[in-house]
Amino acid sequence: MTNPDVRPTDLPSWKNLTAHAAQMKSQHLKDLFASDDKRFDKFSLQTSHLLFDYSKNLITDETKAALLALAKESGVESWRGKMFAAEHINATEDRAVMHVALRDKSSKPIVIDAADARPAINAELERMRKLSEKLRSGEWIGYTGKTITDIVSIGIGGSNLGPLMVCEALKDYSDKRFTMHFVSNIDGVQIADVLAGLNPETTLFVISSKTFTTQETMTNARTAEQWFMAAAGDKAAIAKHFVAVSTNRKLVTAFGIAEENIFDMWDWVGGRFSLWSAIGLPIVLSLGYELFDELLQGAYEMDLHFQTAPLAENAPVMLALVGIWNRNFLGYPAHALLPYDQCLHRFPAYMQQAEMESNGKSVNWAGEQISYGSVPLVWGEVGINGQHAFYQMLHQGTDIIPADFIGSIAPTVVVEGHHDALMANFFAQTQALMLGIDADQVRRELSAKGVSAARIEEIVEHKVHRGNRPTNTFLLNKVDARSLGALIALYEHKIFVQGIIWRIHSFDQWGVELGKVLAAGIQPELDIAKETNPKHDSSTRNLINIYKRAKTK
Repeated sequence: MTNPDVRPTDLPSWKNLTAHAAQMKSQHLKDLFASDDKRFDKFSLQTSHLLFDYSKNLITDETKAALLALAKESGVESWRGKMFAAEHINATEDRAVMHVALRDKSSKPIVIDAADARPAINAELERMRKLSEKLRSGEWIGYTGKTITDIVSIGIGGSNLGPLMVCEALKDYSDKRFTMHFVSNIDGVQIADVLAGLNPETTLFVISSKTFTTQETMTNARTAEQWFMAAAGDKAAIAKHFVAVSTNRKLVTAFGIAEENIFDMWDWVGGRFSLWSAIGLPIVLSLGYELFDELLQGAYEMDLHFQTAPLAENAPVMLALVGIWNRNFLGYPAHALLPYDQCLHRFPAYMQQAEMESNGKSVNWAGEQISYGSVPLVWGEVGINGQHAFYQMLHQGTDIIPADFIGSIAPTVVVEGHHDALMANFFAQTQALMLGIDADQVRRELSAKGVSAARIEEIVEHKVHRGNRPTNTFLLNKVDARSLGALIALYEHKIFVQGIIWRIHSFDQWGVELGKVLAAGIQPELDIAKETNPKHDSSTRNLINIYKRAKTK
């Protein structure tokens, strides 16, 4: 393992890759495919749940070898061992990083901070299962004796995006016992819209906040409480309609939530990696415990693959290395996530948070400013919709944006003729981005259509697609609980590997804090009777004053 104080740019492999990239930038993907019909065999791999094809990236055998050398010199294998051994690799918060423990299906002790965490993990899972069964069976009833029909999950960040994404992805496997609602935005429009269609007698709220002080979550929770109390009148009724996921039992019980309905979290689980914990309670309630367990199983199987597969055959490692190559050596500034399954329509937003909150850092482990790019801009949308929106830029824009295409062999819902049409586009788009179409091809096509030579020359350059746009392709057998668990875990481990190579702390999120601190100071000033702080900069001060004056009109 390399010295953790060594900068990645000083590693021999980094220097080798820099020189190699200068040569590769003059290559074209279509020529690499034309000269080597074995590219797919060499640059793809299969796991239990998915096929990962990275052959449509600007890489060769030499590139792959150099990237693997970078992983070795960066100590990826050693740091992987540290994470799974529960060492405090979250150094700035002095914590272990053990979301993997939540889905560990072995019987071995899970030692975290000198204690076996498995009994506590199993106990919490069992409590989640029991709550789900009580609600689903009708044993749990509301304050008027009616059963629950609607569940409102209130949280933000990982406490919202994870459960929301999974519930949406797997909703076709749900028995629709409950109608699920998710509230995250402090903008009152969202919670007002949700509450407008609900009956307090048949609604259960799940409040997810580690500290039970998160402003957005607690503002929405108090609004939900006021709405509920306007109907129930008796504070004791809260115990039948509110449950919480939190570490702050004192504040939760003061809210009125019964002790037995508080679900625990641990500081060794980061928010954006927490859907495997009690934060996943909405998933359990929506889908049933058995499907949640299948989700955990799929993630565990990817964990085993990540731990045991050689680096060259390791899907998270190769995904991370190809991303490093595109970001740091070819200089591509962004990365698109393009699922071709409607059920994965929230996956890009979920992974955007996971990647950008984890690796959106500009200092290394030593606290020094880094001289190389960290996480690219991560964004995306359902692929078939994107084709009629931003794919124009992907194909002909001035920036090259690598993209992950995610599709499945079998649809979750069979509608005659639809899936083949969808997947034809899926396969065609990566081919088109790779091949492009040159001026001579355009001329031949237009000439065959009878377009005049003069007109052809007027428009030929506008129709040229230069190609050479890199993509990864993920082909799942089907989007189900196990394959989804594996897919999420794959990207989680990609984040880890890239953070190790970049020498940045992936598991803190200090950048989230400053704006919240300033907002807490500004909010009291928005009262028209209060003076605006004269120490604000002129822009902020004037904006606040204009807002306050407008409120009085």
